[in-house]
Amino acid sequence: MTAARVFAVLAGLALLVATPAAARPFPDVLPLPTGFQPEGIDIRGQSFYVGSIPTGAVYRGDLRTGTGSVLVPTQAGRAAIGLDVDSRGRIFVAGGPTGQAYVYDARTGASLASYQLAAGAATFVNDVIVTKDAAWFTESQQAVLYRVPIRRNGSLGVQDDVETVPLTGDFELAAGFNVNGIDATRDGKTLVVVQSNLGRLYTVEPATGEADLVELSGGDVMFGDGILLDGKTLYVVQNQLNRVAVVRLTRSLGSGTIVEHLTDPALDVPTTIAEFGRSLYAVNARFGTPNPGSAAYSVTRLEK
Repeated sequence: MTAARVFAVLAGLALLVATPAAARPFPDVLPLPTGFQPEGIDIRGQSFYVGSIPTGAVYRGDLRTGTGSVLVPTQAGRAAIGLDVDSRGRIFVAGGPTGQAYVYDARTGASLASYQLAAGAATFVNDVIVTKDAAWFTESQQAVLYRVPIRRNGSLGVQDDVETVPLTGDFELAAGFNVNGIDATRDGKTLVVVQSNLGRLYTVEPATGEADLVELSGGDVMFGDGILLDGKTLYVVQNQLNRVAVVRLTRSLGSGTIVEHLTDPALDVPTTIAEFGRSLYAVNARFGTPNPGSAAYSVTRLEK
């Protein structure tokens, strides 16, 4: 056998060996630590980040292997509800009933900043989206959003820079959990929020807080939790219904149609989602499960 043929055979064998590993699909279920009690999720590269409601910890895992470890350890007096990771490698976390927000380093887990957004019993800072000039946090108990400015050089505003932006226009505060998930258009000029208790969607003008109702056909988004805006398609997690509504929006975002619902037997009260390629990853919060401190938790992969 000539040297050329030997090389060709060896190359072919190497390809056969490498192909199964290279083609190995990403796992459909990503386990989280026992008793973690997760809520928020975001993805950067192939890393996913999930927060723990009662401890304020943040877990970092690998989408391809499904393995990971706690990046931000338990934080006394803190909670982690929704979270978002920006392009500068910072994890922004909504602090729920604490009325606070936190920022951590996505590489080291170090604490970078904290903010007191609201005080008193009537507060639940629920979710966050980071645009080029601000981090926007939702408030589920009041008709406001919170804005933490980000300067042109990327540095974060300080406590005195925090703004409370009243929601006006079509928005109506009702009993129960109101504004929950939030996202923004790519240019950051329009915010989109879901009102869980009334099953409504709104676009919000960041400069004024004016909310315009998105006219929906094909149903509503009751129990809407985390949302994800992908172009003119909006994905809305309906936690108690164990599904994700797929909403096709018009160019103006003023109206939309629910065209389908994504479901999976592994969904167990999903709360928030993030995307990677053609996949969505939903956190299973399992609200209402007995003994949550010793229960199993996971993230479920869905095909768009």
